[in-house]
Amino acid sequence: MSSDPGCRIHIAIGPQQLRLLEGDRVLACFSISSARNGLGERRDSGCTPRGLHQIRAKIGADCADHSVFVGRRPSGEIYTPELARQYPARDWILSRILWLSGCVPGFNRLGDCDSMQRYIYIHATPDTEPMGQPLSHGCIRMRNDDLIWLFDRVSPGTPVQIDP
Repeated sequence: MSSDPGCRIHIAIGPQQLRLLEGDRVLACFSISSARNGLGERRDSGCTPRGLHQIRAKIGADCADHSVFVGRRPSGEIYTPELARQYPARDWILSRILWLSGCVPGFNRLGDCDSMQRYIYIHATPDTEPMGQPLSHGCIRMRNDDLIWLFDRVSPGTPVQIDP
C-alpha cells in the first residue's frame, strides 16, 4: 500500500487510539500514548492539542528502525536498553516523525497555541513504554512498527483530527 492522499487520521484521547481512515473505512487502529498533562493548546503546557491538524512534514524516511532523533534530526544513535540506561531522563523520539500543524487559527495555530511551534509530533517511543495510557510530554507516541507502517501510508497535508 502506498501513501494515499484520500486518507485521514483520527486520534481519540479517551480510548488512547489512533485510526487511519479512508472515507468511513478503518484501514488500521493503533494504541497510542498522549500527554500525561491531558488536553490543551497552550505553549509550554505539556498537553496534547485538540482539533483539526495536518501533517506538516514527514521526517526520517531513510532512517533505520529505532533511530534516535534530537531536534528533529537523527542523532546517529540506535535505541538500545544500554543507551536508555545512559540517558534515563530522555524523552525518546524514535524511528520516524510526523510533525503536526494546527489548522484552526487562534485555537491550535498561531500565537501561543501553535501546535507546529510547540513541536507536536506523532512519533515512535521505546517498545518498553506503555501504550493506552497518557504518559507523553504533549506528542502522540506509538510503537515503532506501528508508526513506520503509518508513516509509509500518509503524506504531508494528511488531515489529523484529535478529539477527547
